[in-house]
Amino acid sequence: MTSSQQPPPEPSEPPHQQPSGHPPGQAPGHVHSHAHSHGPAAPVSQHLRKVIAAVLIPFAVAVFVGLAVLWPGGAPDHERTGVGFDRQTQQGKVVRVEKVDCEDVNASQVPPTGDTSTPEGSSAQQRATGDCDRATIEVTTGEDKGHRFTEIVQPDQTRKLEEGQGVVVAFAPDAPRELQYSVTDVDRKVPMVLLAAIFAVVVVLVGRMRGLMALISLVISFAVLTLFILPAILQGSNPLLVAVIGASAIMLAALYLCHGLTARTSVAVLGTLISLLLIGLLGSLFIDWAMLSGNTDDNTGLIHGLYPNIDMSGLLLAGVIIGSLGVLDDVTVTQTSAVWELHAADPAMGARKLYLAGLRIGRDHIASVVNTLVLAYAGAALPLLLLFSIAQSSVGTVAGSELIAEEIVRTLVGSIGLVASVPVTTALAALVVSADKPGSAAPAVAGRGQSRGGRGRRRKR
Repeated sequence: MTSSQQPPPEPSEPPHQQPSGHPPGQAPGHVHSHAHSHGPAAPVSQHLRKVIAAVLIPFAVAVFVGLAVLWPGGAPDHERTGVGFDRQTQQGKVVRVEKVDCEDVNASQVPPTGDTSTPEGSSAQQRATGDCDRATIEVTTGEDKGHRFTEIVQPDQTRKLEEGQGVVVAFAPDAPRELQYSVTDVDRKVPMVLLAAIFAVVVVLVGRMRGLMALISLVISFAVLTLFILPAILQGSNPLLVAVIGASAIMLAALYLCHGLTARTSVAVLGTLISLLLIGLLGSLFIDWAMLSGNTDDNTGLIHGLYPNIDMSGLLLAGVIIGSLGVLDDVTVTQTSAVWELHAADPAMGARKLYLAGLRIGRDHIASVVNTLVLAYAGAALPLLLLFSIAQSSVGTVAGSELIAEEIVRTLVGSIGLVASVPVTTALAALVVSADKPGSAAPAVAGRGQSRGGRGRRRKR
């Protein structure tokens, strides 16, 4: 009977020992799966929370103080030049379109040299022999609402006007009355709003609450950009300082909203911050060394003309930092999550093994992210690259031009920061998660183990 009574206590003992979490050698996998089922929000040890808070709280306070000190209160006023984007605009609508002979509206031209094989000659030939569109436009907003004017659309123009189409019209107050309004673009509000709505619905349907938080963080990011970063730069504040503070505010809001106020998110924030500092230092060094002015096209020239006090090279560096932030968030969050999951799979792994395993995952991420960043910048500069290709310029000539050199510096500095963020964030995550003391992080579980600890203590004896 004595031997027959021994087996029953055997299966009954582990359930009492496992919830306590104290004997790591007894079914550790079950202990972890119980904690992990609650998601990444489970707190780390009290000591680590204090260490992380000691680093992040002063940083967050410094960011909010910087926002308060540099807050611009709106963009400064200036007298409009009527050039490019600096024109007064109103909304309009095409109410009628009719075909007319280009000669009747004085739109035809004689080829300057009589040679129709050149682009100028071919265009002049089309105007001389083709039909033009005479569109009647009605202004639908502003003080001159209801005013109508005509716009001649020549046969070689790529953008045509259709009846009922919404358009953007420029207003030149100093011009004669009949020439004050002209069509500058089409109205794209409806397709843009519809596309944004589809995007929001897809994000929420797939991501659910996490997707909703991502949309809220996106709104906050645009608010920081339009209400703080851009006006502060226009007010004459240092673009680099403004970009660092603004990017830090965006980072804190986006990461904590999307991923929760946890140690895992805090590690990702620290990794992102260190990488941003590296990008800022490298960007500042190479922008100065390569003597990049940041004033390379009509838009930057217009900005410099309107606000000559703006540091254009600093503006270029600010763009590098802000442009790298979005991809940095992705890399640091992914690496932190990878290390946490590796620790979940094998809680006995030390910091070194966690770091090496996480780094192997990060290497795959590096290849795809760097390629993504390079292609994104190349795609944005594609028309410019086509011009160099048409001119049959050498690679050295293309790379040495300031327009392309800006993109090269922007791409390579951002890529260096991205690559560096992988080992930095992985090391931080490995140190934090391996130094964690689960017993001090879950007092309720420990208490439950203590209430049943009598049998456990008797067993140790």
